Amino acid sequence: MIGLIGLHFRSLPTLPLSSSSVNCSVISTTRRRSSTLAIRGGKRSARRLLMGIGASFFSQLMSMAGFGRGNSSMASARGKHGVEEVLKDVEWPQEFPFKQEDFQRYDESPDTLFYESPRFVTHIDDYAIAALSKYYSNVFPPSNTPGVSMLDMCSSWVSHFPAGYKQERVVGLGLNEEELKRNRVLTEYVVQDLNVNPQLPFEDRSFDVITNVVSVDYLTKPIEVFREMCRVLKPGGLAVMSFSNRCFWTKAISIWTSTSDVEHAWIVGSYFHYAGGFEPPQAVDISPNPGFSDPMYIVSSRKLSA
Repeated sequence: MIGLIGLHFRSLPTLPLSSSSVNCSVISTTRRRSSTLAIRGGKRSARRLLMGIGASFFSQLMSMAGFGRGNSSMASARGKHGVEEVLKDVEWPQEFPFKQEDFQRYDESPDTLFYESPRFVTHIDDYAIAALSKYYSNVFPPSNTPGVSMLDMCSSWVSHFPAGYKQERVVGLGLNEEELKRNRVLTEYVVQDLNVNPQLPFEDRSFDVITNVVSVDYLTKPIEVFREMCRVLKPGGLAVMSFSNRCFWTKAISIWTSTSDVEHAWIVGSYFHYAGGFEPPQAVDISPNPGFSDPMYIVSSRKLSA
């Protein structure tokens, strides 16, 4: 694995991260298994040992922040309900607990190069997609509601909205124009790299809903992005961050690749909290077939009305 450091991966398939560590095998977007890229057996990558706060310290941080109260241990939260409990009654640290190196990636080459070629594939399986679409149908404004505007951040050729769902304005913001052009739910799109420029090119209070599907783990400036999300949301507007255990491993931030699904929910919740202007975030596990298909998790919040 050490010999891979510094290589530039242009066509790397998405990787499934285990529920407890960075252990993962390369799995293509067509679900075909191939060679092992990461260390198995509970060992973290050499890179991760040298940078960031580390998974064991992170578990202690979560404990100090109030997670696990009333539970016997972190292990008690590894099941389905762990994700749904992790953001309840959190006592957040006074300051944002992560360091700059926690947002570095294995591959620091420009994201515009990595995403230069369109990928007309889905990065989660059909069961997870169906679960996400069903969740959206329960929280989105009714289709064709006058005046409703939506923003799909880190968008691509598909947004996984409910079938036939439409609004007057649905904006996609992503890195590949060919993918965005193919997305039928969008009424307009913007090509922008949020890791270079986290400022959203929209007026204050523009959107009722913001979505981000399996891409929050790639944000290297999450607090800046979430502050911008708050700025462009209307009061009471909804932000929905969804994620699984699959990713382009070399492009995911360091803290993500060394932590569990439960801790991922805490990380995303912390973005809402420290950005300010949001209600306390909530986490939901919508995994359709635990252990048999891709897991699916939601962390969401609404912009404060006042």
